[in-house]
Amino acid sequence: MSTNPINLSPNGSVLVVDDEPDTVDLIRLTLETAGFTVHQAPDGTSAIQMIQNGTYDVVLLDIMMPDISGFDVLQQLRNQGVEVPPVVFLTARKQDEDRQTGQDMGASDYLTKPATRGELLDAIQHALEQ
Repeated sequence: MSTNPINLSPNGSVLVVDDEPDTVDLIRLTLETAGFTVHQAPDGTSAIQMIQNGTYDVVLLDIMMPDISGFDVLQQLRNQGVEVPPVVFLTARKQDEDRQTGQDMGASDYLTKPATRGELLDAIQHALEQ
């Protein structure tokens, strides 16, 4: 677990990257109820800046966003040499090739929306154990 001063939660700090406010609200409620500190980036550009300048234990990353895809966010950060925390993709994209791309990029997990509370918490716990 991170020793980041932003992280006030005993369970960890999660950066949720998604452009859908209702989705973020549901995720935030689920994670905060489970004891996580939740931060939000509404788009890929913001996510890149936040990951470059902050410390998070897990990044929950949507793929389809209006400015830059989640795949491109992860690739750009790695190309810049940024240490990226474990990533869990959470997306509406259900194609096998997208899931394979996520795995090839080193994602901890790949969940499709809508994910259940249990699936989400299990994926984050798995990511924290990496």
